[in-house]
Amino acid sequence: MTWTEILGMLVWTGAGGILLFILMWIDSLFTKYKDITEIKNGNIAVTTRFVMKLFAQGYILSQSIITSNLLWTALLVSVLSFIILFLLERIVEWLLKQVAGLDLEKGTQEGKVAHAMMAGSFHLVGALIIAACL
Repeated sequence: MTWTEILGMLVWTGAGGILLFILMWIDSLFTKYKDITEIKNGNIAVTTRFVMKLFAQGYILSQSIITSNLLWTALLVSVLSFIILFLLERIVEWLLKQVAGLDLEKGTQEGKVAHAMMAGSFHLVGALIIAACL
């Protein structure tokens, strides 16, 4: 491994980490609660949902890096994937609320891990599907 490859790995990893931080911050702006505050207070449900969403975004980023020759392409694919997952999450959560009376966001905030697991699983499944398309 050359120094250039090591430097490239550091740059790609750093850029990916910054992007993941930004995406998770943006995601937290759209929840009815404050993710970090809930996590600090020991809300396992919020932590579970957050970790599952972070893993999903990280997986998509890793797959986009594998298939991209350019850093900017990999980052763009991750941003577009985030938008797709965000929209799908909103649609599915709205449908579940309307059809089944299941409010995943409220349940997650209340500490119901089952709600968080269901919400997070949508991201994991979505990430697997998106990654397969790359």
